[in-house]
Amino acid sequence: MEKQQVKKRIEKLRQEIEKYRHAYHVLDKSLISDAALDSLKNELQKLENDYPEFITPDSPTQRVAGEPLEQFKKTKHAALMTSLYDAFSPNDMTDWEKRMARILPGEKFNYYAELKMDGLAVALTYERGKFVLGATRGDGVTGEEVTQNLKTIEAIPLSLYRPDRGELKKIGLSNESIKKLYEALDKGRFEARGEAIMTNQVFADLNKQYKKQGLAPLANPRNAAAGSIRQLDAKLMAERKLDCHIYSLATDLGLAYHEQEHEVARALGFKVLKQNKYCRNLDEAIKYHDYWEKRRGQVPFDCDGVVIVVNDLDLWPKLGIVGKGPRYIMAYKFAAEQATTVVEEVVWQVGRTGVLTPTAHLKPVKIYGVTVSRATLHNLDEIGRLGLKIGDTVIIERAGDVIPKVIKVLPGLRVGNEKEIKAPLKCPMCAGGAEKVQGEVAYRCVNKNCYAMNLRHLSHWASKNAMDIEGLGPKIIEQLVKVGLVRDPSDFYKLTSGDLLPLERFAEKSAENLVAAVAAKKAAELPRFIYALGIRHVGEESALALAKHFGSLEKITKASLAEINSLYDFGEIMAKSAYEWFHDKVNLAFLARLAAAGVRVKSLKLTTGSAKLAGKTFVLTGGLDQLTRDQAKDKIRELGGDISSSVSKNTDFVVAGSDAGSKLDKANKLGVKVINEEEFLKLIS
Repeated sequence: MEKQQVKKRIEKLRQEIEKYRHAYHVLDKSLISDAALDSLKNELQKLENDYPEFITPDSPTQRVAGEPLEQFKKTKHAALMTSLYDAFSPNDMTDWEKRMARILPGEKFNYYAELKMDGLAVALTYERGKFVLGATRGDGVTGEEVTQNLKTIEAIPLSLYRPDRGELKKIGLSNESIKKLYEALDKGRFEARGEAIMTNQVFADLNKQYKKQGLAPLANPRNAAAGSIRQLDAKLMAERKLDCHIYSLATDLGLAYHEQEHEVARALGFKVLKQNKYCRNLDEAIKYHDYWEKRRGQVPFDCDGVVIVVNDLDLWPKLGIVGKGPRYIMAYKFAAEQATTVVEEVVWQVGRTGVLTPTAHLKPVKIYGVTVSRATLHNLDEIGRLGLKIGDTVIIERAGDVIPKVIKVLPGLRVGNEKEIKAPLKCPMCAGGAEKVQGEVAYRCVNKNCYAMNLRHLSHWASKNAMDIEGLGPKIIEQLVKVGLVRDPSDFYKLTSGDLLPLERFAEKSAENLVAAVAAKKAAELPRFIYALGIRHVGEESALALAKHFGSLEKITKASLAEINSLYDFGEIMAKSAYEWFHDKVNLAFLARLAAAGVRVKSLKLTTGSAKLAGKTFVLTGGLDQLTRDQAKDKIRELGGDISSSVSKNTDFVVAGSDAGSKLDKANKLGVKVINEEEFLKLIS
């Protein structure tokens, strides 16, 4: 970008961030996710780093977020309550340590690593060991006095314990530090700082209760915690059952290490996180981050990263504070499920049924640990709903292995040269006509011989969730089509090694391997076979429903429209599509060619209502040690259960393996029962 464009982008980013900041911290409303807001802030920070001449005192990067609300009495903090700078990669963390090393050359840093709680920062003041003042962070200098509300949190002691000298000696306190602590407890003031949070279980329970009462649900645990503390009625606050963990002491006790602050807090009767850990160096701190990133779903509260703190307290004043936060602390965020980027182009892709799907080409951005440059837009109606234009800044979302999608446009960042996205006039692959399907939102290529459609259909047939033919990928299939060896899937089963040897990429062994792989899948399971046919509107679960109900391919071909329409979760459009496919002469001839080529479809043993898992819906997330994902699915189906790809209130069990992702987080929030692999194996045994 030219310098003037950079300046304009910075101004737009500041305006947008300020709008969301005010809603989030002052009004307790989330207009966009924390991850998306972090992404905007990160872009602004990088631009200001590259162009420091554009930094202004009122930039969001230069101040602590939050303002005290008018309805609460304001209170000035004894010491500044700072915000934290964010890191998003190991390189960011290494750069942070290098910056500190330039200030303190030759220093060997060690760290204390803490889980980053997502709640509301609070300051707790005690006089002679009694709780007298509770305050929110506010703008860092002045906060809101919320003492009565904080008194309802049982994790906050109203009177501090007085640990004996032996206990304090065990955690490494000097005689001078012990003396200062006793003086603060006996006749002075003592201040601790921490995070007031709502656990995921309490959040789920409250929303269930509110639903029964016809009340609006809480948006998320962080907003629920902040909104609770800012209730003028302390009785309502008490109903919210908040928790609180301490992470620092504002009273100077002359301690040597930050880790001791946590130990002293625990000795005084505060809750501190048991997951926190001393790290000898930055590598250990990064490993701590990576460990908990994979296990974030096991934490009972919202956790979006870890806080890495220089452990040696003597180094803090030497490193100092710059802008909104201290140099000696860094918030190392977990890979976000959302990020912001710019739509550079929109192209139309051809699916196996001829549907033209718009795909956004994006300015590359890292999200959930992966660099993303494309996102699905579904159809033109979705583009209209989003109000999307080429050149827009958008929020994209990627959960686990799900294809990234655009979920929100940020029109406040438009500069005036954005372009409208128009309906396709022709197929981008075959140049045939494109028209809107009557009664649907989709546009479709009208050329039945479209090259792209045929390739997609053939690739779908061989794909893992369909016939699962190993080694038969899109590039090999395209080669087979180009030389005339394959026209439809039945031709796969007629291939010989002699057919393949003249082709590029094939030697004698690889040719024999592919022929053997195809032959190994001639005996097809009914659900996979139906899904492989590529019937419009019939996906994996619909194919399974057909197989479960009818049991054999022969019965499906003889079924009436009314009978197919009676299946659970089958609408009229899906039922009609399936019925018409199995009653079309061209398709029946194709089935005959498959049979002639030796493809046999195995009937499915029908389950009854008395089956062990009948009526139960499972979601699998993470890796299993003793079973493959497909083996687990097959066992669930064999016992009458159903598989879902997403977690909802109708899910009965979430099976969480290693490296479980966002599905586990959602299950915890919804209160869905979560079981590990060992419990799952007992259930299906």
